[in-house]
Amino acid sequence: MQGSTNVVGAWMRRNDAGGDAVIKLGCDESLPNNWRWVEANDVMDVRDGTHDSPKAVNEGIPLVTSKNLVGGKIDFSTCNLISMEDHEAISKRSSVDDGDILYAMIGTIGNPVIVEKSREFSIKNVALFKFTKGTAVYNRYIYHFLNSNLAIRQFQSNSRGGTQKFVSLGNIRSLQIPLPPLEEQKRIAAILDKADSVRRKRQQAIDLADDFLRSVFLDMFGDPVTNPKSLPQVKLTELSDVISGYVFKSAEYIEDGEDSVRLCRGANTLTGYFDWKDTAYWNKEKLAGIQNYKIKAGDVILAMDRPWISSGLKVCVFPENERDTYLVQRVARIRPKNPKYTDFLYASILSKAFEKHCCPTETTVPHISPVELKNFNVLVPDEKLVDKYHDAVVKVRKSKLAMQKSLIEASNAFNSLSQKAFAGEL
Repeated sequence: MQGSTNVVGAWMRRNDAGGDAVIKLGCDESLPNNWRWVEANDVMDVRDGTHDSPKAVNEGIPLVTSKNLVGGKIDFSTCNLISMEDHEAISKRSSVDDGDILYAMIGTIGNPVIVEKSREFSIKNVALFKFTKGTAVYNRYIYHFLNSNLAIRQFQSNSRGGTQKFVSLGNIRSLQIPLPPLEEQKRIAAILDKADSVRRKRQQAIDLADDFLRSVFLDMFGDPVTNPKSLPQVKLTELSDVISGYVFKSAEYIEDGEDSVRLCRGANTLTGYFDWKDTAYWNKEKLAGIQNYKIKAGDVILAMDRPWISSGLKVCVFPENERDTYLVQRVARIRPKNPKYTDFLYASILSKAFEKHCCPTETTVPHISPVELKNFNVLVPDEKLVDKYHDAVVKVRKSKLAMQKSLIEASNAFNSLSQKAFAGEL
């Protein structure tokens, strides 16, 4: 795929002659031979979970909501429990079976999961795609399609709500899917499964490095929640300068060039590293009066929108030798007053104490507020310990940078394959 149009109803692909061809939603003639456009509810049973809020109990059946769909799996650890009676009532309409697909409908839209049922559970505000025996639809093909740009753009255009986005069951049922024959679906899914596996393994390697540093942090400073070493605590603003980004108007973004600077948005800020594949730029001539929003090496950058923190806090340290980059609205900059504290503050933001303070519940307004951020209490250890922790981080950082580069390459390769797959080019 060479690019996309600015409308949801069509996107570009390369045709067999090497030129651009437009694929239009609902237009079978724009698809490869033997493919057809279908609406989700015409080829699958599409339902949703309860919209009620059953009473929580101490022992019972997990109630899975949007926040529990993480990284292609169900995180049962944060589920509320409901009574067997409530579970049975919900299951009359929304019983979940092995091989079904769950899809978050509210807050963070997406994060599809193929169910591998090892226990009973109910669902709330989650879409349910069910596959009957003998159907000509393969669940792993649908899973990858739900993660594709084409599906995401359709849902984004139909999402509603202000701070709490949601997509209706009607919109999910009318989702347009380019559907090839069953054997082709299985072939495409197998290719995407393999590419996705490479991407996940590289992410796991980074996670292991982060786990090691987290254990070093806890050994040196103790758990920030319980503070077993009885260290003094101060507001984050005592140790750093904290600001949120400038309101750059998207209508005034420009193409990259000699007269442009880069903008750092939530989409660019991931856990532990930056991804610049989807980058916005601003005219250098319009920077008067906003130099305070320029990011410097060693700044801790935090995405504050809930859509960017649904699968973990998106926070990283801005590296050296980067091009001029400015902070955008809903992204925060934490600049340590003492550069030695950069790695310590970064680890503090990644701690459970920060999550508990700034992201306590699913019903919280879907962003981290600047007030909550500035009022976050951090430990104040001996500076010698901070230096020792910094030395440990430096040793791991070099290998992590290589792993992060490898992850970006694997992610780009997967995204390219996904784009080609649903344009019939694999």
